[in-house]
Amino acid sequence: MRIESLYRYPVKGLTPEVISSARLSPGRCIPWDRAFALRQGDAAFDEAHPAWISKMNFMCLARNPATAALKTRFDETAGLLFIEGPAGGVTASPFTPAGQAELARFLTGFLGPEARYGAGGEAPKFHFFPGHSFCDHKTQVISLIGLGSLAALEAAVGAPRDKRRFRANIYVEGSQAWEEFSWLGRRLVIGEVEMVVRERIDRCAATMVNPDTAERDANPVKELRAHFGHVDLGVFAEVVQDGEIRVGDEIEIRDV
Repeated sequence: MRIESLYRYPVKGLTPEVISSARLSPGRCIPWDRAFALRQGDAAFDEAHPAWISKMNFMCLARNPATAALKTRFDETAGLLFIEGPAGGVTASPFTPAGQAELARFLTGFLGPEARYGAGGEAPKFHFFPGHSFCDHKTQVISLIGLGSLAALEAAVGAPRDKRRFRANIYVEGSQAWEEFSWLGRRLVIGEVEMVVRERIDRCAATMVNPDTAERDANPVKELRAHFGHVDLGVFAEVVQDGEIRVGDEIEIRDV
């Protein structure tokens, strides 16, 4: 088995970025993965002590499918975030108060009636906290999907299901259908990097959204349940040994 492709998602709910390599650290996600997010104005979030809360408190594909039409790019060297929509775009720093306010105004305007405000009129707010990830999991993990499992789903429904619907970090080539479920509690070794597979990923309404058209045109959750008796696709793994991974790297499975 090998790494077929690598992705990171700098802004929660927005465009994935294809990357060729990533340096991983124990207990951390891929650098800049879900590093930024637009918090809805009615969400309870402690800015002094940022911690995990449900994705429904943020702009996200599960509730805001139109955001798939926004094309984003994060330039970590320049410290700038570029967002382009059908009717215009914005370029701003996601690290400064002024830049965050500009990004929040643009995204709030794009959401329109889907932007939510607090009881006191609090508007949505764009966030970045060093070391924090706005991922769906309560701890920082890496998500992996075996392309054999995706192929099994496509065969069952008789139609393609773009892998980008499932927003994984690592897509694995050369695995058998559903093989990754047998990795639970075992180690994935990729060069110097080691990860322990912790759990299966249960899928949500975000997978309904076509990443090219921003339309809800399929229901992978329903399809998985109907054809396979579960709603899972892919696994979460925790990094336990640091190092760099690259597209094309071989993956070895070992018992802990």
